[in-house]
Amino acid sequence: MKLSSSWTVLALFLLHGTSRTCTAKKLGSSSGRFANATLVQLSEFLSAGYKKGVRPVKDWRTSTMVAIDLMVYSILNVDEKNQVLTTYVWYRQSWTDEFLVWNPEDFDEVKQVSIPTANVWVPDILINEFVDVGKSPDIPYVYVTHNGLVRNYKPIQVVTACTLNIYNFPFDVQKCSLTFQSWLHTIDDINITLMRSPEELREDKSVFMNQGEWELLHVLSNYKIFSVDNDDYYAEMKFHVVIRRRPLFYTVNLLLPSIFLMVMDIVGFYLPPDSGERVSFKITLLLGYSVFLIIVSDTLPATAIGTPLIGVYFVVCMALLVISLTETVLIVRLVHKQDLQPPVPHWVKYLVLERATVLFCIHKKHRLCSQLSSQASDLERYKDSHYGTVQCSLHHTCEIGRRVSQHDRDGGLLGRGLPPTRDPSPPIMDNILQEVTAIRHFLEKRERCREVAKEWLQVGYVLDVLLFRVYLVAVVAYSITLGTLWSVWQVA
Repeated sequence: MKLSSSWTVLALFLLHGTSRTCTAKKLGSSSGRFANATLVQLSEFLSAGYKKGVRPVKDWRTSTMVAIDLMVYSILNVDEKNQVLTTYVWYRQSWTDEFLVWNPEDFDEVKQVSIPTANVWVPDILINEFVDVGKSPDIPYVYVTHNGLVRNYKPIQVVTACTLNIYNFPFDVQKCSLTFQSWLHTIDDINITLMRSPEELREDKSVFMNQGEWELLHVLSNYKIFSVDNDDYYAEMKFHVVIRRRPLFYTVNLLLPSIFLMVMDIVGFYLPPDSGERVSFKITLLLGYSVFLIIVSDTLPATAIGTPLIGVYFVVCMALLVISLTETVLIVRLVHKQDLQPPVPHWVKYLVLERATVLFCIHKKHRLCSQLSSQASDLERYKDSHYGTVQCSLHHTCEIGRRVSQHDRDGGLLGRGLPPTRDPSPPIMDNILQEVTAIRHFLEKRERCREVAKEWLQVGYVLDVLLFRVYLVAVVAYSITLGTLWSVWQVA
């Protein structure tokens, strides 16, 4: 019995020695210069019998928790027409691989090692919004710690679809989503969590290149569990990248030239309405604004679902310039002097010259009326002093001629013993009298035409001031509305 026990102990001792010798041979199977390399031995130890096609859990009921993180490095392009956002991000993910564990004491206190990505199991987490393959560098390694934690860090050029709202351009704020989820595995197999807290992720701008057109405001995160067929549930982590456009370039090159042209159009109202220079000036402004719109048409974002407010602003400014030109043409037509121009209707005189001037405090009308009244009184005095003198002198001359000729004829007839007879007036004097009368009628008619033209000029001046004030109120109200909206969008 004792002999049997001794043989049993000896057999166990031999088996234990044989197993240690096999392990040593297995770990030290590398020959030559890699014989004593710890990392090589560790790599061979981890890869021995490893199955990268199987989810690395010992209990299949255990879900693999994948922690992910996102850091925005740069905004490369925002394509409003195609609704595509191109970003460059630093993506980090980590999970626990239960088959990649070792004791650091057995491998010269090595606690982490980098191994090829192709040799380990990697979760199939993708971005749902991917529309194109970006030019991302290939990182062929992952870090593995002694407790099985696998860290996969890599930069990605993300080309994703994004719903871009360009109505507020160039003061727009865009919010694009990057949704990370497992394409195949359910939440029972792979679950997703954040590597950092949502507050730290929101305010992190440490690696963002803040020198481009777009400014990173914050990155929001949202965890969600969804189901497609109410049977299998999937986990997803959605990152909302909120960016804002810097409007300085567009303000200097788009808004300021348009504002300057509109200010010059308002200044053009101070040109005299009875001169043709105002029409030429406003036509030049309209042509210049048309050329300006042609130049900036390529700068404005174009989409099939909407038009930016700045595009509406340009169209309204063009419409205001056309209205201003139409008003100028109307006023010039009213004040244009014509001999066949009809007199001003009484209702126009009452509404424009009486009521409108008092209601809108137009003082130019009173100065014009005083000038016209003084000119009219001077004209009456001129007519009385010249036309009356000519008429009286002509009548006096004719009367003397009549008396002399009548006296001579009566004396001759009486000397001959014949009764006196009445001789008609000389035809030359009658012709002179008719010519002077025709001249007077012509001058009076021309003066009446001048009076009518002056009345129309007076109406034109009043209407010009009235329409200018209405136009100015419309431009100011429109400018204040747009300025308020853009200021609110800029601060928001």
